[in-house]
Amino acid sequence: MTAQAADPTVFERIAAREIPATIVAETEQVIAFRDIAPQAPVHVVVTPKQGRYRDVVELAAGDPGLLAELVEVARGVADELADGQFRLIFNTGAGAGQTVFHVHAHVLAGGLEERTLAG
Repeated sequence: MTAQAADPTVFERIAAREIPATIVAETEQVIAFRDIAPQAPVHVVVTPKQGRYRDVVELAAGDPGLLAELVEVARGVADELADGQFRLIFNTGAGAGQTVFHVHAHVLAGGLEERTLAG
């Protein structure tokens, strides 16, 4: 587990309702909201409310139950917004595109009809 940063992350501020967001799902520990720069017709960020973990590797090692809850919230969002069909993406590290170092997943769905993706 990493030490809590002195300043709350943008995701902690969204969870605290300090920054407006379109919230689509929420549990006691996890919040899901629409991405402000969507990369697909459905693009929702799912994240723990607390920024104790920088990335999914830290979360998996430190609190696998919270990781399972995050994935379950993502599945529920996909069921509601995308007929249960979705991609779940965790960026880990700046070189992989992570810009907010508070673990989060992107639920992406729709708009893939013309594309072929392996896997």
